[in-house]
Amino acid sequence: MNAPHLNRALVLEAVVRTPDGAGGFTEAWVVQGTLWAEVLPGSGGDTLGEERLLSAVPYRITVRGAPVGSGSRPKAGQRFREGSRLFLIQAVTERDQFGRLLTCFSREEVPK
Repeated sequence: MNAPHLNRALVLEAVVRTPDGAGGFTEAWVVQGTLWAEVLPGSGGDTLGEERLLSAVPYRITVRGAPVGSGSRPKAGQRFREGSRLFLIQAVTERDQFGRLLTCFSREEVPK
């Protein structure tokens, strides 16, 4: 296993749902912290969004490990932000048996 190059600062964000007073919810993204990461792209494809076709590119994002339950440990449903780019986290797993590194399987959606 090669050592990752944690050379990109990504902001970890979690969604917070609050009642909108009309029986629904509004969603807001709250910053959990900044993590140094290695970002490696996979092969891309197209997917349908809510109202338009999106180009979806999968990424493997590696970050330092954190204990389960820690606010700095990414989880599925959260996202990374790098400027205007957003990487939606789909799954997280330990990269090694000691949990020193985590691999986040993510997807960046780019409107066409």
